[in-house]
Amino acid sequence: MYAIFKSGGKQYEARPGTVVRLEKLPGNVGDAVVLDEVLMFCDGDQVRVGQPLLQDLAVQGKIIEQGRHRKILVFKYKRRKDYQKKQGHRQSFTAVRIDGIGAPAAAESPAEAEA
Repeated sequence: MYAIFKSGGKQYEARPGTVVRLEKLPGNVGDAVVLDEVLMFCDGDQVRVGQPLLQDLAVQGKIIEQGRHRKILVFKYKRRKDYQKKQGHRQSFTAVRIDGIGAPAAAESPAEAEA
C-alpha cells in the first residue's frame, strides 16, 4: 500500500513506516502531521487517481526531525569581466515518519463518531 501526495510544491511517495524528508513544515519534534493533498492511492491491485486530489484520503505521520541539508555552493562567474560570486545555501527540511494512510480525522461526521 502506498500513496503519492503533494507537499511544498513537490510530490512524494508514502508507505507506512518509511521516513520522508519534506520541505520545512511548522511544528515540533513529536507533533502529528496530516498531509491531505493525496494525488494517487494504490492498495495492492486497486489504484485510485484523483482529479486532481482524492478528497477522502490523507497521509498521517509524525515529525521526527527538523533540520537542514548539507551546504551546496553557488558560484557565478563571467569571463573577462572580473566578476565572480561565491555563495552557500542550506535548505531546511522536516523529516516525517509515515504512520498510516486513511480517512482524514477532521472530515469524520458526528454521526459516524456516535456509532
